[in-house]
Amino acid sequence: MTQLAVQLNRLHLANPILVASGTFGYAREMAAYVDFSRLGGIIPKTITAQPRRGNPPPRTVETASGLLNSIGLDNDGIDYFIETHIPYLTSLRTAVIANIAGRNVDEFVRMAEQLNNVEGISGLELNISCPNVSGGVDFGTNPEMAADVVSSVRGACDFPVIAKLTPNVTSIVTIAQAAADAGADAVSLVNTFLGMAIDWRRRRPILGNKLGGLSGPAIKPLALRCVYQVAQSVDVPIIGVGGIGTIDDVMEFLVAGASAVQIGTANFYNPSVSERLVDELSGTLSEMKVHSVDEIVNAIH
Repeated sequence: MTQLAVQLNRLHLANPILVASGTFGYAREMAAYVDFSRLGGIIPKTITAQPRRGNPPPRTVETASGLLNSIGLDNDGIDYFIETHIPYLTSLRTAVIANIAGRNVDEFVRMAEQLNNVEGISGLELNISCPNVSGGVDFGTNPEMAADVVSSVRGACDFPVIAKLTPNVTSIVTIAQAAADAGADAVSLVNTFLGMAIDWRRRRPILGNKLGGLSGPAIKPLALRCVYQVAQSVDVPIIGVGGIGTIDDVMEFLVAGASAVQIGTANFYNPSVSERLVDELSGTLSEMKVHSVDEIVNAIH
Protein backbone atom coordinates (compact mmCIF):
# COMPACT_ATOMS: atom_id res chain seq x y z
CA MET A 1 0.00 0.00 0.00
CA THR A 2 1.05 3.58 -0.66
CA GLN A 3 2.07 5.46 2.47
CA LEU A 4 0.46 8.90 2.54
CA ALA A 5 2.13 10.09 5.76
CA VAL A 6 4.61 12.95 5.40
CA GLN A 7 7.21 14.40 7.76
CA LEU A 8 8.00 18.12 7.57
CA ASN A 9 10.95 18.26 9.96
CA ARG A 10 9.24 18.13 13.39
CA LEU A 11 5.70 18.15 11.96
CA HIS A 12 4.13 14.76 11.21
CA LEU A 13 1.00 14.59 9.05
CA ALA A 14 -1.10 11.53 8.29
CA ASN A 15 -1.36 12.71 4.70
CA PRO A 16 -0.34 15.84 2.75
CA ILE A 17 -3.84 17.34 2.30
CA LEU A 18 -4.42 20.35 4.57
CA VAL A 19 -7.05 23.07 4.51
CA ALA A 20 -5.85 26.67 4.32
CA SER A 21 -6.38 29.26 7.02
CA GLY A 22 -9.22 31.65 6.34
CA THR A 23 -11.11 29.26 4.06
CA PHE A 24 -12.30 26.66 6.56
CA GLY A 25 -13.47 28.82 9.45
CA TYR A 26 -12.88 27.06 12.77
CA ALA A 27 -14.00 23.71 11.26
CA ARG A 28 -17.47 23.66 12.87
CA GLU A 29 -18.79 25.34 9.75
CA MET A 30 -17.65 22.40 7.60
CA ALA A 31 -18.74 19.52 9.83
CA ALA A 32 -21.64 18.56 7.53
CA TYR A 33 -19.32 18.16 4.55
CA VAL A 34 -16.01 16.71 5.73
CA ASP A 35 -14.83 13.83 7.89
CA PHE A 36 -12.05 15.79 9.57
CA SER A 37 -10.19 12.66 10.64
CA ARG A 38 -9.47 11.93 6.96
CA LEU A 39 -7.49 15.14 6.49
CA GLY A 40 -3.79 15.65 7.03
CA GLY A 41 -4.59 18.69 9.12
CA ILE A 42 -6.72 21.77 9.69
CA ILE A 43 -5.40 25.31 9.80
CA PRO A 44 -8.16 27.47 11.30
CA LYS A 45 -8.70 31.14 10.67
CA THR A 46 -5.88 33.51 11.66
CA ILE A 47 -6.01 34.72 15.24
CA THR A 48 -4.53 37.91 16.67
CA ALA A 49 -3.67 38.99 20.20
CA GLN A 50 -6.69 41.27 20.43
CA PRO A 51 -10.08 41.03 18.69
CA ARG A 52 -10.20 42.63 15.24
CA ARG A 53 -13.26 43.96 13.43
CA GLY A 54 -11.62 43.56 10.06
CA ASN A 55 -11.97 45.73 6.99
CA PRO A 56 -15.07 47.61 5.82
CA PRO A 57 -17.38 45.85 3.33
CA PRO A 58 -17.55 44.81 0.59
CA ARG A 59 -14.92 42.27 1.57
CA THR A 60 -14.98 39.84 -1.35
CA VAL A 61 -15.44 40.04 -5.10
CA GLU A 62 -15.25 37.30 -7.72
CA THR A 63 -12.80 37.77 -10.57
CA ALA A 64 -11.98 35.73 -13.64
CA SER A 65 -11.03 32.30 -12.21
CA GLY A 66 -10.39 33.77 -8.80
CA LEU A 67 -11.53 35.56 -5.69
CA LEU A 68 -10.39 38.86 -4.24
CA ASN A 69 -10.80 39.14 -0.49
CA SER A 70 -10.10 41.89 1.99
CA ILE A 71 -11.33 40.41 5.26
CA GLY A 72 -8.67 42.10 7.35
CA LEU A 73 -8.13 39.26 9.86
CA ASP A 74 -11.54 39.68 11.47
CA ASN A 75 -11.45 37.50 14.61
CA ASP A 76 -12.30 37.46 18.32
CA GLY A 77 -8.73 37.28 19.61
CA ILE A 78 -6.55 34.57 21.08
CA ASP A 79 -8.29 34.32 24.46
CA TYR A 80 -11.65 33.59 22.83
CA PHE A 81 -9.96 31.18 20.42
CA ILE A 82 -8.44 29.17 23.26
CA GLU A 83 -11.62 29.18 25.33
CA THR A 84 -14.19 28.57 22.59
CA HIS A 85 -12.59 26.98 19.52
CA ILE A 86 -9.66 24.94 20.78
CA PRO A 87 -11.73 22.33 22.71
CA TYR A 88 -13.68 21.53 19.54
CA LEU A 89 -10.71 21.64 17.17
CA THR A 90 -8.55 19.35 19.27
CA SER A 91 -11.33 16.75 19.41
CA LEU A 92 -11.33 16.20 15.64
CA ARG A 93 -8.66 13.46 15.37
CA THR A 94 -6.49 15.35 12.94
CA ALA A 95 -3.54 17.72 13.20
CA VAL A 96 -4.53 21.25 14.22
CA ILE A 97 -2.07 23.95 13.18
CA ALA A 98 -2.88 27.32 14.73
CA ASN A 99 -2.32 30.36 12.52
CA ILE A 100 -1.25 33.56 14.28
CA ALA A 101 -0.54 37.14 13.22
CA GLY A 102 1.15 39.80 15.32
CA ARG A 103 1.81 43.51 14.90
CA ASN A 104 5.38 43.04 16.13
CA VAL A 105 7.75 40.27 17.17
CA ASP A 106 6.82 40.57 20.84
CA GLU A 107 3.17 39.97 20.01
CA PHE A 108 4.02 36.86 17.98
CA VAL A 109 6.11 35.58 20.88
CA ARG A 110 3.43 36.22 23.51
CA MET A 111 0.83 34.39 21.44
CA ALA A 112 3.19 31.45 20.86
CA GLU A 113 3.88 31.26 24.59
CA GLN A 114 0.17 31.35 25.37
CA LEU A 115 -0.62 28.57 22.89
CA ASN A 116 2.32 26.51 24.13
CA ASN A 117 0.29 25.79 27.26
CA VAL A 118 -2.61 24.38 25.22
CA GLU A 119 -2.76 20.63 24.62
CA GLY A 120 -3.65 19.20 21.24
CA ILE A 121 -2.04 21.73 18.90
CA SER A 122 0.35 20.18 16.37
CA GLY A 123 2.08 23.28 15.06
CA LEU A 124 2.05 27.02 14.43
CA GLU A 125 1.73 28.75 11.09
CA LEU A 126 2.99 32.33 11.21
CA ASN A 127 0.94 34.68 9.04
CA ILE A 128 3.65 37.13 8.05
CA SER A 129 2.10 37.70 4.65
CA CYS A 130 -1.46 39.08 4.88
CA PRO A 131 -1.89 41.85 2.27
CA ASN A 132 -5.16 43.13 3.74
CA VAL A 133 -3.99 44.72 7.00
CA SER A 134 -1.64 47.57 7.76
CA GLY A 135 1.85 46.13 8.14
CA GLY A 136 0.56 42.64 7.37
CA VAL A 137 3.31 41.80 4.90
CA ASP A 138 6.19 43.66 6.57
CA PHE A 139 7.72 40.53 8.11
CA GLY A 140 7.29 38.57 4.90
CA THR A 141 8.97 41.07 2.59
CA ASN A 142 12.15 41.64 4.59
CA PRO A 143 14.48 38.66 5.14
CA GLU A 144 15.89 40.00 8.41
CA MET A 145 12.40 40.63 9.84
CA ALA A 146 11.19 37.22 8.67
CA ALA A 147 14.17 35.54 10.33
CA ASP A 148 13.65 37.51 13.54
CA VAL A 149 10.02 36.49 13.98
CA VAL A 150 10.66 32.84 13.08
CA SER A 151 13.63 32.44 15.43
CA SER A 152 11.86 34.30 18.24
CA VAL A 153 8.72 32.17 17.99
CA ARG A 154 10.73 28.96 17.75
CA GLY A 155 12.51 29.90 20.96
CA ALA A 156 9.23 30.66 22.71
CA CYS A 157 7.37 27.39 22.10
CA ASP A 158 7.79 23.69 21.46
CA PHE A 159 5.67 23.61 18.29
CA PRO A 160 6.88 22.99 14.76
CA VAL A 161 6.91 26.43 13.11
CA ILE A 162 5.67 27.14 9.58
CA ALA A 163 6.25 30.52 7.93
CA LYS A 164 3.50 31.50 5.51
CA LEU A 165 5.14 33.69 2.89
CA THR A 166 3.88 36.35 0.54
CA PRO A 167 4.47 36.21 -3.21
CA ASN A 168 4.45 40.02 -3.32
CA VAL A 169 8.24 40.26 -3.23
CA THR A 170 11.08 40.51 -5.72
CA SER A 171 12.67 37.21 -4.62
CA ILE A 172 10.65 34.73 -2.58
CA VAL A 173 13.71 32.46 -2.49
CA THR A 174 15.55 35.04 -0.38
CA ILE A 175 12.72 35.21 2.16
CA ALA A 176 12.34 31.42 2.28
CA GLN A 177 16.07 31.01 2.85
CA ALA A 178 15.94 33.48 5.74
CA ALA A 179 13.02 31.62 7.32
CA ALA A 180 14.78 28.27 6.91
CA ASP A 181 18.02 29.58 8.38
CA ALA A 182 16.05 30.92 11.36
CA GLY A 183 14.66 27.47 12.12
CA ALA A 184 11.34 27.23 10.28
CA ASP A 185 10.23 23.61 10.03
CA ALA A 186 8.46 24.42 6.76
CA VAL A 187 7.26 27.32 4.62
CA SER A 188 3.78 27.76 3.13
CA LEU A 189 3.92 29.04 -0.44
CA VAL A 190 2.02 31.22 -1.07
CA ASN A 191 -0.42 33.66 0.45
CA THR A 192 -2.57 35.75 -1.87
CA PHE A 193 -1.40 38.11 -4.60
CA LEU A 194 -2.26 41.76 -4.07
CA GLY A 195 -4.97 42.84 -6.50
CA MET A 196 -7.81 45.24 -7.15
CA ALA A 197 -11.28 45.36 -8.68
CA ILE A 198 -12.90 48.57 -9.96
CA ASP A 199 -16.48 49.57 -10.70
CA TRP A 200 -15.72 51.82 -13.65
CA ARG A 201 -19.27 53.12 -13.90
CA ARG A 202 -19.13 54.54 -10.40
CA ARG A 203 -15.42 55.27 -10.75
CA ARG A 204 -14.51 53.63 -7.46
CA PRO A 205 -12.88 50.47 -6.08
CA ILE A 206 -15.28 47.61 -5.35
CA LEU A 207 -13.62 46.42 -2.14
CA GLY A 208 -14.14 48.54 0.93
CA ASN A 209 -10.40 48.46 1.60
CA LYS A 210 -9.65 49.20 -2.09
CA LEU A 211 -7.06 46.42 -2.42
CA GLY A 212 -7.39 42.72 -1.68
CA GLY A 213 -5.70 39.35 -1.96
CA LEU A 214 -6.29 37.28 -5.09
CA SER A 215 -6.71 33.52 -4.66
CA GLY A 216 -8.16 30.64 -6.65
CA PRO A 217 -7.26 28.95 -9.95
CA ALA A 218 -6.01 32.22 -11.44
CA ILE A 219 -2.92 32.19 -9.22
CA LYS A 220 -1.96 28.51 -9.56
CA PRO A 221 0.76 28.98 -12.21
CA LEU A 222 2.32 31.75 -10.13
CA ALA A 223 2.19 29.72 -6.92
CA LEU A 224 3.69 26.72 -8.72
CA ARG A 225 6.54 28.90 -9.91
CA CYS A 226 7.23 30.02 -6.33
CA VAL A 227 7.24 26.43 -5.05
CA TYR A 228 9.57 25.30 -7.83
CA GLN A 229 12.01 28.16 -7.32
CA VAL A 230 12.24 27.64 -3.57
CA ALA A 231 12.50 23.85 -3.90
CA GLN A 232 15.44 24.23 -6.26
CA SER A 233 17.35 26.58 -3.96
CA VAL A 234 16.35 26.15 -0.30
CA ASP A 235 16.57 23.04 1.87
CA VAL A 236 13.23 23.38 3.67
CA PRO A 237 9.95 21.44 3.39
CA ILE A 238 7.31 23.32 1.40
CA ILE A 239 3.53 23.40 1.76
CA GLY A 240 2.06 24.44 -1.57
CA VAL A 241 -0.90 26.82 -1.61
CA GLY A 242 -2.69 28.55 -4.47
CA GLY A 243 -5.53 27.48 -6.73
CA ILE A 244 -5.52 23.80 -5.78
CA GLY A 245 -8.85 22.09 -6.44
CA THR A 246 -8.17 18.86 -8.35
CA ILE A 247 -5.89 15.86 -8.02
CA ASP A 248 -3.90 17.13 -10.99
CA ASP A 249 -3.27 20.37 -9.09
CA VAL A 250 -2.10 18.40 -6.05
CA MET A 251 0.25 16.27 -8.13
CA GLU A 252 1.71 19.29 -9.90
CA PHE A 253 2.60 20.94 -6.60
CA LEU A 254 4.13 17.75 -5.22
CA VAL A 255 6.23 17.17 -8.32
CA ALA A 256 7.28 20.85 -8.27
CA GLY A 257 8.68 20.43 -4.77
CA ALA A 258 5.91 20.67 -2.18
CA SER A 259 5.71 17.98 0.50
CA ALA A 260 2.12 18.91 1.37
CA VAL A 261 -0.60 21.19 0.05
CA GLN A 262 -3.34 23.43 1.41
CA ILE A 263 -6.80 23.62 -0.13
CA GLY A 264 -8.15 27.16 0.03
CA THR A 265 -10.65 28.88 -2.24
CA ALA A 266 -11.91 25.51 -3.53
CA ASN A 267 -13.52 24.96 -0.11
CA PHE A 268 -15.97 27.75 -0.92
CA TYR A 269 -17.39 26.15 -4.07
CA ASN A 270 -16.88 22.49 -3.07
CA PRO A 271 -16.79 22.11 0.74
CA SER A 272 -15.98 18.38 0.59
CA VAL A 273 -13.13 18.70 -1.91
CA SER A 274 -10.32 18.17 0.61
CA GLU A 275 -11.59 14.75 1.71
CA ARG A 276 -12.13 13.69 -1.90
CA LEU A 277 -8.55 14.66 -2.76
CA VAL A 278 -7.20 12.36 -0.04
CA ASP A 279 -8.95 9.43 -1.74
CA GLU A 280 -7.85 10.49 -5.20
CA LEU A 281 -4.25 10.96 -4.08
CA SER A 282 -4.13 7.44 -2.69
CA GLY A 283 -5.54 6.03 -5.90
CA THR A 284 -3.24 8.05 -8.14
CA LEU A 285 -0.08 7.07 -6.26
CA SER A 286 -1.14 3.41 -6.30
CA GLU A 287 -1.67 3.53 -10.05
CA MET A 288 1.83 4.99 -10.40
CA LYS A 289 3.18 2.16 -8.21
CA VAL A 290 4.63 4.80 -5.90
CA HIS A 291 5.08 3.60 -2.33
CA SER A 292 5.22 6.96 -0.56
CA VAL A 293 4.51 10.63 -1.16
CA ASP A 294 8.22 11.40 -0.70
CA GLU A 295 9.03 9.52 -3.91
CA ILE A 296 7.34 12.15 -6.08
CA VAL A 297 8.21 15.31 -4.12
CA ASN A 298 10.46 17.51 -6.26
CA ALA A 299 10.53 14.81 -8.94
CA ILE A 300 10.43 17.36 -11.77
CA HIS A 301 13.10 16.91 -14.42
